[in-house]
Amino acid sequence: MARTIDQEKAKQKRREIADTAARLFATRGYENTSVATIAREVGISSASVFYYFRDKAALFRAAFEQDLAVAEEIAERARRAEDAFAAILDIVAELGTDAAEPGADGMVAEIVRRAGQDPELVALVAQTAAILREALAGLIARGIREGTIDATLDPGATASWLQAVIDGAYLNAVPGRNPEAELRRTARGYLLPQPMPDTPKGKNRDD
Repeated sequence: MARTIDQEKAKQKRREIADTAARLFATRGYENTSVATIAREVGISSASVFYYFRDKAALFRAAFEQDLAVAEEIAERARRAEDAFAAILDIVAELGTDAAEPGADGMVAEIVRRAGQDPELVALVAQTAAILREALAGLIARGIREGTIDATLDPGATASWLQAVIDGAYLNAVPGRNPEAELRRTARGYLLPQPMPDTPKGKNRDD
């Protein structure tokens, strides 16, 4: 039992360090945030930080490792969802919620800056995006079969478009303003089956 408690405490401390680092990286930038600064914020030594993370780059990636875990959880929920259409709206809203957090747009900018220097980060972000894209595409395909989603949409392309909309919420983030309502409305309008255009009088649909 003691070993289990120790492991849980270590897990919680690692998460605390990672969350603190993510906040500082997002608001101050990667280059302007030292491991010593992160350690002071957490109330530990720099050596303790390196006990949990091998280097500063690994510490930056930790936030995206958490994103990967969230993506895997979302994918599992998507597989169990009874209502494909509702599940898509929930996923889009959930993924966009963090855009309201201070520094959300800053973290996006730091990813771009770090991409050319950290192939592990690029692979991690790509893996997360692929899992979410597959989960969304699967739900979209189901919705098309069930008649709740426009049958003219391509599931894979539509999933990618929804991800681009979510990314846009981060790039245009306003701290404290949750974009959930706008994301749901945008996704709903795009996914709903489109009405057939009226047929002009005297014309047949087959003409």
